[in-house]
Amino acid sequence: MTENFSNAKVLVVGDVMLDQYWTGKAGRISPEAPVPVVKVSADEYRAGGAANVALNIATLGAQVHLLGIVGQDRSGEQLQQVLAEHHVAADWVYCQSGTICKLRVLSHHQQLIRMDFEQPVPTDSAQALAKLVAVKLAGFDLLVISDYAKGALVEVAQMIGAARALNIPVLVDPKGLDFERYRGATLIKPNQSEFELIVGACHDDQSLIAKAQDLVAQLDLQALLVTRSEHGMALISHQANPYLLSSEAQDVFDVTGAGDTVMATLATAMAAGLAWTKAVYLANAAASVVVRKVGTSSVSRAELDDYLQLRHRHQGYVSPSEADLIALIQAAQAQGERVVITNGCFDILHSGHVRYLNEAAKLGDRLIVAVNSDASVARLKGPARPVVPLASRMELLAALSCVDWVVPFEEDTPERLICALQPDVLVKGGDYSPEQIAGAKCVFARGGQVEVLSFWDGFSTSDIVTRIKGAEHG
Repeated sequence: MTENFSNAKVLVVGDVMLDQYWTGKAGRISPEAPVPVVKVSADEYRAGGAANVALNIATLGAQVHLLGIVGQDRSGEQLQQVLAEHHVAADWVYCQSGTICKLRVLSHHQQLIRMDFEQPVPTDSAQALAKLVAVKLAGFDLLVISDYAKGALVEVAQMIGAARALNIPVLVDPKGLDFERYRGATLIKPNQSEFELIVGACHDDQSLIAKAQDLVAQLDLQALLVTRSEHGMALISHQANPYLLSSEAQDVFDVTGAGDTVMATLATAMAAGLAWTKAVYLANAAASVVVRKVGTSSVSRAELDDYLQLRHRHQGYVSPSEADLIALIQAAQAQGERVVITNGCFDILHSGHVRYLNEAAKLGDRLIVAVNSDASVARLKGPARPVVPLASRMELLAALSCVDWVVPFEEDTPERLICALQPDVLVKGGDYSPEQIAGAKCVFARGGQVEVLSFWDGFSTSDIVTRIKGAEHG
């Protein structure tokens, strides 16, 4: 489950806009021109730009306040109504140029055309917005600056300076070719195209990391998050090793607003006190959910929870990488949860295994099962084992309600993995003394405990294999 974000307080400022959707069937081509004729049957309004970031934060359950520039017009009224329906508080600077509106025409879940209605934001309105930010900042955990290059953020440097004076972290979704204007922000989040326009082409991960590290130092940032579409995300900071995440999305319907969802989830998680890596992990998962939707959308905490559970328990079970799992463990421990780990081959899962794992899970709040790889099982049990391959063993274990994470290891013992994961409790079945158990020294060193559980009599995978062979020859 994701954390409770209800105490997180986020201030959002930037270019706000109204997204309007006309949806209908396109059954014929116009006789006037070679274009489809859409019979409009639905008209929907959604928050766009910085307003969508704020709405996403509210949907995740955090407290959010939005500052932006709108016109005293019908589009501005509709935007304010959408935000009010989602419990997003807002303060506005009103301008004569009107509210930015983007109208999209869709048919059969496909966007046919987009029409933009916008005028440049007056400079005096942008200056008034910067002053409003300085007035409203106190009391918030974090400031999000969402730049769509529409003119609301002419005084972005002033906003960053005001937040830094109050020791409030600043996350920026940048735009354009002048990243110098974001100097001193805590983190900026360009996509790879935007990033490469600034630093030049990145032909591999190593060049991306090197150029990102240079930019972090050059702009006096704490970190930089590059979103890489189907290649995932890369978090680069001056305090830790690079953190690379692969994309999880498989069915992509619409990427509209996906960047807003990433920023909103990242900001919410950080405002709630989560570590960088866990915040990025959740943002990556949220992006995978939102691109399955059509149009500018948000992701609720329940949807995020469901997706994370599904990711770990179904579709062949995709084990989190070691870096991802460390981030998840650290986040759980930061919330006061006790993390338990046990290990084994678990070849031909039987009721003795299930009873043992249920007992292990009772010793804490989260249970990790480390599983010997096929090669490791063969070295320990002989060339005829395992009977069940690793992927299937992991899938069965992940389906148990008492198990939170399943992770494989290649070595004969899980000692290296246990030392890297740093659980609170290590559990082993058998007649060992705690000191004999692989990984025990690392667990004891961090003040954890090691428990030995007795196996249930009458249950043995080796005995099951022997009986099967006997039945085959009987």
